[in-house]
Amino acid sequence: MSRPLIHLVTPARAADNNGNWQTAARWARLLRSTADCRIAGDWTGTEPGPLPDGLIALHARRSAGAVARWRAAHPGRPLGLVLTGTDLYKDLPAGDPQALRSLDLADRLLLLQPEALQALPAAHRARADVCWQSTTPRRTLPKTSRHLRALVVGHLRAEKAPELIFALAELLAERQDLFIDHLGAPLDPALGAQAQALAARCPRYRWLGARPHGETRQRIQRAHLLIHPSHMEGGAHVVMEAVCSGTPVLASRVSGNVGMLGEDWPGYFAPGDADSLRLALVALRDEPARLATLQARAEALAPRFLPGHEQACLRNWLGRLGLAEAPGCA
Repeated sequence: MSRPLIHLVTPARAADNNGNWQTAARWARLLRSTADCRIAGDWTGTEPGPLPDGLIALHARRSAGAVARWRAAHPGRPLGLVLTGTDLYKDLPAGDPQALRSLDLADRLLLLQPEALQALPAAHRARADVCWQSTTPRRTLPKTSRHLRALVVGHLRAEKAPELIFALAELLAERQDLFIDHLGAPLDPALGAQAQALAARCPRYRWLGARPHGETRQRIQRAHLLIHPSHMEGGAHVVMEAVCSGTPVLASRVSGNVGMLGEDWPGYFAPGDADSLRLALVALRDEPARLATLQARAEALAPRFLPGHEQACLRNWLGRLGLAEAPGCA
């Protein structure tokens, strides 16, 4: 078949510099040899140029308008839906009518880690596929033993649990050898004000605000550890970026993180529990063998997130949608 034209809808913009935007931009690159992808924030039916052969939308609720308009205008053309953490762990459990309607209208669903299947309503699981996200590997850098620098990457909003990091910094105030760098835009201004005030009184906590993606990846490489404290996750981009840099990950034991890292990952802490996080972090600093073990596990897990596997799975998913000639995804 000829190369299809795919309209790829994501509510995130390039300026947002978040996981959804990174996913859309990466897919357009990975599918370049298979399809022409047009990234947009919506689909209205008035876009210039030829009619797309199919529509793929990220986020069931936030892209609900585009999904409904596409299905009404082109009932016979393929429609794929990619489910985010907010869909799976917030909107769908709450019975959001727009999110549920998007599920009903989609031909195929795509999940970003296998634990997400359990969060998907049972009636829709037969139409769902799982595809690991990917990133380019980075060289593992040597780090000083004089201190431990932990990095947190996530815009300041409730789902990313920034207040847990604030509490952690307070609990570690007497530790001269533990530093926390916190990256992320203040999407909630009140959380931004808290971060700024904390940095002023706690010299080993730094809030660095939003940083370009390239700089963020460099900071991940240089950190001893990534802390990922989210209350909910669909499949965090930053987790695989850390793993593919040989940087250990200390993560909240929530479904999205377990789906990325595995049930037996040795670096979990109880979600929302600052003392659990403190104990885990202190143990990694005070017992270097623990940190070395966690780094070795990250290096062993990295092949899961290499681009070739994601590219093959995406092509196969397009095949199931009728947008490419491809066998089923393993």
